[in-house]
Amino acid sequence: MLARVLTAPELQRDGVFRLHSDFHGHFFEIVRFLRQPFFHQQQQVQALESVSSGQKAWSVQVCVSSFYGSDCKLKHKHFYEAYKTKVTRNSNMAKLQAGYLFPEVNSHLTVFDILVEQMLLKFGYVHNIVTFLTFSHNVSPISDLLHIYSGGMLTIARRRSAHMLKYPDVKVISLGIGDTTEPIPEVITSAMAMRADSLTTFEGYTGYGAEQGDTKLRAAIASTYYKDLIIEETDIFVSDGAKCDISRLQLLFGSEVKMAVQDPSYPAYVDSSVIMGQTGLFQKDIEKYANIEYMRCVPENDFFPDLSTISQADVIYFCSPNNPTGYAATRDQLTQLVQSAKDNGSIIVYDSAYAMYISDDSPRSIFEIPGAKEVAIEISSFSKYAGFTGVRLGWTVIPKELLFSDGFRVAKDFNRIVCTCFNGASNIAQAGGLACLSPVGLKAMQDTLNFYKENTKIIVDTFSSLGFNVYGGKNAPYVWVQFPGRSSWDVFAEILEKAHVVTTPGSGFGPGGESFIRVSAFGHRENILEAAKRIKQLYR
Repeated sequence: MLARVLTAPELQRDGVFRLHSDFHGHFFEIVRFLRQPFFHQQQQVQALESVSSGQKAWSVQVCVSSFYGSDCKLKHKHFYEAYKTKVTRNSNMAKLQAGYLFPEVNSHLTVFDILVEQMLLKFGYVHNIVTFLTFSHNVSPISDLLHIYSGGMLTIARRRSAHMLKYPDVKVISLGIGDTTEPIPEVITSAMAMRADSLTTFEGYTGYGAEQGDTKLRAAIASTYYKDLIIEETDIFVSDGAKCDISRLQLLFGSEVKMAVQDPSYPAYVDSSVIMGQTGLFQKDIEKYANIEYMRCVPENDFFPDLSTISQADVIYFCSPNNPTGYAATRDQLTQLVQSAKDNGSIIVYDSAYAMYISDDSPRSIFEIPGAKEVAIEISSFSKYAGFTGVRLGWTVIPKELLFSDGFRVAKDFNRIVCTCFNGASNIAQAGGLACLSPVGLKAMQDTLNFYKENTKIIVDTFSSLGFNVYGGKNAPYVWVQFPGRSSWDVFAEILEKAHVVTTPGSGFGPGGESFIRVSAFGHRENILEAAKRIKQLYR
């Protein structure tokens, strides 16, 4: 077994340590060690390797010694080289540059988890690792930029967890991920409870439902959101959320299409395109994937691209109101978009997940634009209307008029995808969806939306009072704040470190988001007010 503890002169300052390996001479750094609750005064971390029965094995050992004594309490985690199959990894997955921007599941990582993940990603196993780290209690360990994925950045949830380890007694306020916080209205939850209870009876029990969704719910969606647009219930596919439908649509279009996407935009459009094999490699110098048309949407062009400069794309992903900018396209702009799609023979995938937040006369559906049914698909969701981010319920509209180049109906192929890959949304969730669309449910949802709109105003007023350029907030629960000349990840880190508030760095939504942060209005009122107070203290 090999092990060595580096002496203090061998270490860089400020808690930086390295893992060294003779495996092809590679090494890598983890910047600023994360403080663990059990660390005391002086720490030593050792990585040990042994060989047993032909299987490589290694362990990470943390030696916690008292500042006044030599007793050492050890913390161990042991790892073994895993059995590997002969199945080749999907090469498209390797193109992804980082972990998904918003993971919340399994986000509470220990330093061991970070260590192991980094080693395994870099080497597949740990070979002759000799160690590293000794630093004293007066070093300020940290939550700086830990590079977990090759060429990528530590995701928001991981950085938040690291920050909470550093400041265990501070309340961290999250205005980053767009997750709803207020309770689902009782009129909706009671309907779901009744449906769940009915499953205990012979009369009320149902098994598989229609993959396309409950007929009553499809009809209710059509009459509520598309009443005067001649969208029929059979054009609507109920799902477990818009994000899931984005991936199903990618499966529908296949790997040979070229996509165009707003820049900045919701990361799922680009990431699913990469996974599907539609793109080339990531071009680090311009922060873009090859074979994707990035439609720049910035204040200088009123957050709407010059369509005449966009090369032809098969599929155009367009979100309005936009996540992250909060900007809602005007009727004239959407008319240009539909006409451009017609001229080029493209299909628009229109994401209207935030349409109910629109406060002006901006269209709430792409189908308000004449001719859109011949070139557009619309996806939407109950997540941000009814607080269904955990319940999971959404829908996709594919008009019968939408045809592929050979004249085959797009809806027929999507129906085949749905029937093959999906058994339908939960019958309990669909009961909740029906309750949402009742007169009482619609009012309850609007009351919740109004609450979030009030939060948005507080955030807009806060940054505006400090002299920042502030966008969005009028038609969406997101505020888009500009910090000219600064890295969005640096601003994110500054606000987290000094105000203990989580935001979202704009560059995570594409290169067009650099120098911006997105601030979410989803939060309890006391948290919004406290965050506003801290931000004012930071930038006053």
